[in-house]
Amino acid sequence: MRVSSLHIYPVKSLRGLAVQSAEVDSLGIVGDRRFLVVEQAGVFLTQRTVPRMALVGAFLEESTLELRCDGFEPLGVRRAPDPAAPLVPVRVWSSEGLMAEYCGDLPAAWLSRVLGFPCRLVRIGPAFHRPIKEAQLHPGDNVNFADGYPFLAVSEASLEDVNRRIGIAGGGAVPMNRFRPNLVLAGCAAFEEDTWKRIRIGNVGLRSAGPCSRCIITTTDQVTGERGKEPLNTLATYRRDPDDPTNVNFGQNLVNEDKAGILRVGEEVFITQK
Repeated sequence: MRVSSLHIYPVKSLRGLAVQSAEVDSLGIVGDRRFLVVEQAGVFLTQRTVPRMALVGAFLEESTLELRCDGFEPLGVRRAPDPAAPLVPVRVWSSEGLMAEYCGDLPAAWLSRVLGFPCRLVRIGPAFHRPIKEAQLHPGDNVNFADGYPFLAVSEASLEDVNRRIGIAGGGAVPMNRFRPNLVLAGCAAFEEDTWKRIRIGNVGLRSAGPCSRCIITTTDQVTGERGKEPLNTLATYRRDPDDPTNVNFGQNLVNEDKAGILRVGEEVFITQK
């Protein structure tokens, strides 16, 4: 089993990037979900309510985040924390009062024009602290602006399985980007990732944090922003959570037990605990 692709999402819910290697720190993959788009009141925004966010590309240069959208001039934003930046409290799900750095009026105006309503861009800096919520997870387990966990893994075989079922029902295949994983794995059986307690990739050990409950974002075309019914319709026929049938699961959440390391495409994946 190996890593077939690696993905980061510099701004939560904007387009992702495929990379060949990635550093890991205490919050997950360096550069992943270190920026967040918020309403004026500081509440996080995602494609769940703003599918147009899929039209905005987020690219990482050495010192800048570059935002791009067809019909608009690209915009560069400082990547590094800024000691002079105003701190604003923001919320991601039940994580409230997260102190983030306001990226300034220019990015706010650019995103407001692109998305069509007032919003702001914020960045993780030294004042940010967000422990993972679940009590069974270990002290020191923190997370960036992701929904709940630093990593999401999906196997190629799992996607093939759902696409086979969609095809039988007469629908078209959906691409992996609908599920916005960090780690795409090859060489295992469909949904085998559900059974792992711990894995190791290179010098990074990862612990399972349970299945990922999927939402309407999976039905959003990550190129056009248009919505359909798949893959949720098909997943709902056979991937309902046994403990909460209102949830439909696909992929496995992971926490990095090693707070530093490097991940690479092509690297072997070892199951260290089932």
